[in-house]
Amino acid sequence: MIWLIVSGLIVGALLGFVMQRTRFCLAGGFRDMYIQKSNKMFYALLIAISIQSIGLLILTSTGVVQIPESSYPIIGTIIGSFIFGIGMVLSGGCATGTWYRAGEGLIGSWIALALYAVTAAVTKFGLLLPVMNGINKPTTVSTSMSQTTGIPTWVWVVLLVAITIFFVVKTLRKPKSKVAVPKLKQKFTGVRYYLFEKKYHPFIAAIVVGLIALLAWPVSESTGRMYGLGITTPSANIVQFFMTGDVNLLDWGVFLVLGIFFGSYIAAKGSREFKWRLPDKKTIRNSVIGGACMGFGASVAGGCSIGNGLVETATMSWKGWIALASMILGAWFMSYFIFIRPMKKAQRATTQSNAQVTTQTQTT
Repeated sequence: MIWLIVSGLIVGALLGFVMQRTRFCLAGGFRDMYIQKSNKMFYALLIAISIQSIGLLILTSTGVVQIPESSYPIIGTIIGSFIFGIGMVLSGGCATGTWYRAGEGLIGSWIALALYAVTAAVTKFGLLLPVMNGINKPTTVSTSMSQTTGIPTWVWVVLLVAITIFFVVKTLRKPKSKVAVPKLKQKFTGVRYYLFEKKYHPFIAAIVVGLIALLAWPVSESTGRMYGLGITTPSANIVQFFMTGDVNLLDWGVFLVLGIFFGSYIAAKGSREFKWRLPDKKTIRNSVIGGACMGFGASVAGGCSIGNGLVETATMSWKGWIALASMILGAWFMSYFIFIRPMKKAQRATTQSNAQVTTQTQTT
């Protein structure tokens, strides 16, 4: 039990610390793909997936780790992940992002996190369980890309790594912007500077996240939990534990997500970024709706941006890649209504105003 608690907290703290310090945010990355036409964070995700997939290939072939065979519901994965993507944009962060931003003192993230965990618990264990089962029941099929195609897993891994290297090299070769960005005065020196102040490239952050995701597999399996990183079920288990008092719910994943919070808190305090920040009414509304969408969507899809988007994809699972694509589409869908549509309205209003001024000037 001590190893379960300590190892979960350590791996979670490492993940929370790294994500907070490097701003490794998939919600922002998916949003920027659509709004700013920037794929940098998506390529960073591919790096993390590739590193984990290479490591898993080695660990499974040597018998250190076993990936349990599973099936997945096609319709549930698509619908749930799409709804999760909507929730990511509304709440301003994915499942992991909500945990680590709560550690920074963002009250809006606390609200989103509470709704995410409660809705996940209600969907997995309570009132919405029949709804989830109804969506998922008719379309359960094998998730292994290797089994369904007959192509060995290592071939899929090589293909993924090749694609990732291509996009990474292409991105790094792009000429850097010549616009001078003012630099803030350095606050820290020595080790503290590198831990709490230095800015890191998303690709460097992705390498570290991929290694932590890989580490989670053997550590988690050493406690009897046959899986890697996961956020939704542990979050739901915390709520269910407080409701029932069943200590069996406190598995390695629960201490993982608690560690993410504490790791983020340490990073935010060390960099002097921790601050309690009250949201406005609009942010509160979006946090409530977004958190609920994430909790329901991730439960129906059987995973969030980490469980499906980072972990399942690395196991060469159809479920992971279908979920990732659906999440991105959901994030783009909501980004249109939250960002693009208001910008277009503002542009039209400005154009009409300028036209009216021109007409009045000509008349005069």
